Amino acid sequence: MKRSRHGRSTVSNDGPTVPTVRAKQRALCIAAIEDGDDLTELEELLRTAGVAVVGAIVQHRERPHPNTYLGEGKLAEVKAAIEACDANVVACDDELTPRQERNLEKALGIPVVDRTAVILDIFAGHAHSADGKLQVELAQLEYNLARMRGLWTHLERLGGGIGTRGPGESQIETDRRLARDRISALKRKLSHVRSHRSTMRAERERAQLPTIALAGYTNAGKSTLLNALTGADVGVGDRLFQTLDPTTRTLDMHGRTYLITDTVGFIRKLPHQLVDAFAATLEETRLADLVLHVVDASTEEEEFGQMSRAVEDVLEEIGAGATPRLLVLNKADLLDQDERLAMPFRHPDGMLVSAVTGEGLDGLLARIEEEFLSRLMTVELLLPYGEGSRLAELHELAGELQREDTPEGVRVSVRLAPTIAARFERFAVNGHL
Repeated sequence: MKRSRHGRSTVSNDGPTVPTVRAKQRALCIAAIEDGDDLTELEELLRTAGVAVVGAIVQHRERPHPNTYLGEGKLAEVKAAIEACDANVVACDDELTPRQERNLEKALGIPVVDRTAVILDIFAGHAHSADGKLQVELAQLEYNLARMRGLWTHLERLGGGIGTRGPGESQIETDRRLARDRISALKRKLSHVRSHRSTMRAERERAQLPTIALAGYTNAGKSTLLNALTGADVGVGDRLFQTLDPTTRTLDMHGRTYLITDTVGFIRKLPHQLVDAFAATLEETRLADLVLHVVDASTEEEEFGQMSRAVEDVLEEIGAGATPRLLVLNKADLLDQDERLAMPFRHPDGMLVSAVTGEGLDGLLARIEEEFLSRLMTVELLLPYGEGSRLAELHELAGELQREDTPEGVRVSVRLAPTIAARFERFAVNGHL
């Protein structure tokens, strides 16, 4: 596929995206944007969904047409392009209103899907846990509810003459009612999921284990990084939204245990249905003590900025905007020497690592430990010999500590988080922390 220099429409049957074997679904991509013509992300989404991209048409306009998304002249161009590249579906880079979708399909004569529908389809294929499937189904139903159409017009009303008229219910009304009932049932089930997660989280909080969340653009290498740091075996793949279900693993450093959670990746224009449906999953990120913002360092600087802003926007939306975070520049193995030298100047606060080769991971671990240690306070405690269980608890929570056996008991100097230190205040040497 080729692009025009000025971002206008181009359709080509000799580009690398056209399959040699005729694909079952062949998509023509369309977009209405102010400037530029980059539809790479939509094309990658379609590839992940198993759809071949056979062309792209971009119309530069301040905002999409309220009725048909594209202007009348551009629609005629799209229709001609559909025949030229043998497309059997049109994929739009924005979320369409039901009216825009209906009018586009009527004008073009083939099915039209928008960005949200493509993402929902990918999520449906990648969700494996029970709650993940519930969240995807809920998002799909809420998305489709407004798009249900009167496909059964011949059954529009049960009554049709004298003696047959009644309240009745059209087929579309029945389907909408069933969909709303199913949405209510799914929300009830997901409330139980949130309760279960809250119980698990409360148990972790009682143990006072520091929590770390991996956040970042989809396909930035978060799962690979989790595996590299913890020795886990989370599935990875070179496709968008490889990981949907949250995965938590432990990380041990110098006697201290940390919990690291990998969850769903973010993307530009992430549908609100998904943010709402995956609230239980994204809550792991919101409640973390530290967020590792993982970015693909090999991307172009402009794209790098767009991806970073997309992640920051979602973090703000889910209430994690104020959580301390550390920028992790992953995929260092894909950088050449000049790019490596430039990275510290472009992102002085970032940690350059490669989850594949292990480069920079020791430095990242040291930075994580430093981040948590900076929040600790040094306390002097005197534990009577009869409080052996509390001493064992201190060892578990703090790892390394200094101890001295005295006639009164065990004198301990240890660094603890303020919330944990408060639990041992009655043993403080000076009567207070």
